[in-house]
Amino acid sequence: MLTVIGEALVDVVQRSGGVEAHVGGSPLNVAVGLARLDHAVQFVGRFGRDTYGDSVAAHLRASSVMVPLPPDDKPTSVATAVIDDDGAASYSFDLAWELPGLAGRLPFMLQGATLLHTGSIATMLEPGAAEVLAAVEHAHPSATISFDPNCRPSIITDRKYARAQTERFVVLADVVKASDEDLEWLYPGVDALESARRWLSLGGSEGPAVVVVTRGAVGPWGVTAAGEAQVAAPAVDVVDTVGAGDSFMAALLSGIVDRGLAGAQNRGDLRAMPAEVLARILEHAARAAAVTVSRAGANPPTRAELNHSAAGAAAAAEEDE
Repeated sequence: MLTVIGEALVDVVQRSGGVEAHVGGSPLNVAVGLARLDHAVQFVGRFGRDTYGDSVAAHLRASSVMVPLPPDDKPTSVATAVIDDDGAASYSFDLAWELPGLAGRLPFMLQGATLLHTGSIATMLEPGAAEVLAAVEHAHPSATISFDPNCRPSIITDRKYARAQTERFVVLADVVKASDEDLEWLYPGVDALESARRWLSLGGSEGPAVVVVTRGAVGPWGVTAAGEAQVAAPAVDVVDTVGAGDSFMAALLSGIVDRGLAGAQNRGDLRAMPAEVLARILEHAARAAAVTVSRAGANPPTRAELNHSAAGAAAAAEEDE
């Protein structure tokens, strides 16, 4: 069982041609992405008993994501995304983030979990962030921990706090993914890849095994103790970038799970992952992100769609030879 803990949102997307509403939230998108890649996954988050909350619940059910917590009486969180003519998104938020009583439910909800993923607003915004940290600490002895800071400077404006909070989760994580923009905001004036290399050293032998940096059209880069890898981003016509990083994260984790590397008992093997294996996982994740940016909203691919994309890329490569 894979577990994702974090915020659920409704993205209200404003374009020059009109307004649309899509269910989103970075952790929720990762949960949906993992489920569409045929993994059993549960989403631990909150949403309200309102129209938007009904949309969240229906979206999770449609992708067969398990939801152990019922809706509550607070409004469902909303993110407003303004899409410019180049397809890039900027955001504003109306949020409620807390999970009261979570600590008492953790032994049951995380029983048998081989991987726990979290990140974004859920790890920064109190009072929920403290509850998420406690969940990660509870799961760490038995599960692979993954983390994506997915920084939102418009919400968490205190860079010093955001940096300290991010590093609290990095030292507990086995797999960390961040965008170059995240790292450049957290550590101004420092090369993003150098910051990622430093993260790999945090916590010593108990710290991260894999740190990955997404770089948009440049393509992703990653580092393990065994070496570094980078791959090109697939060429694609961009509709918008909403959810691209979350689709990448889901496929990155899927690649790790598919190779039998999830679970605390496999930390040694994950840490020893050769650079060439990391490169193949990065290619897999980059294809998932490419599918997502080719269509509107946070709409990650199914395993069948991703396999079709990989087959098409292989055929195109053969034609070029």
